[in-house]
Amino acid sequence: MNQRQFLAAAAGSLMSLALLSTPALAQNSGKEKCYGIAKAGQNDCANLAGTHSCAGQAKMDMDKGDWKYVPAGTCKQMGGLSADEAKKASMKS
Repeated sequence: MNQRQFLAAAAGSLMSLALLSTPALAQNSGKEKCYGIAKAGQNDCANLAGTHSCAGQAKMDMDKGDWKYVPAGTCKQMGGLSADEAKKASMKS
């Protein structure tokens, strides 16, 4: 592969990466993490304890360490916790 082809491939990869990450950022704007409301297997990402690091790996319903994105300002209405509240609750357990 010559230098021109290499640069073209690298530029294409960077542009693809930028396009793929933009919707994810837009999806999370206007949302907040709400702990303690996720059903088993329906969490959005890693839990507080660090026992898993991916979405969909929650083992039990309403675990205070697992979270989901919800529209901003709706977490309390759903009976959820903020990150700080969830950390404090997990220390008590």
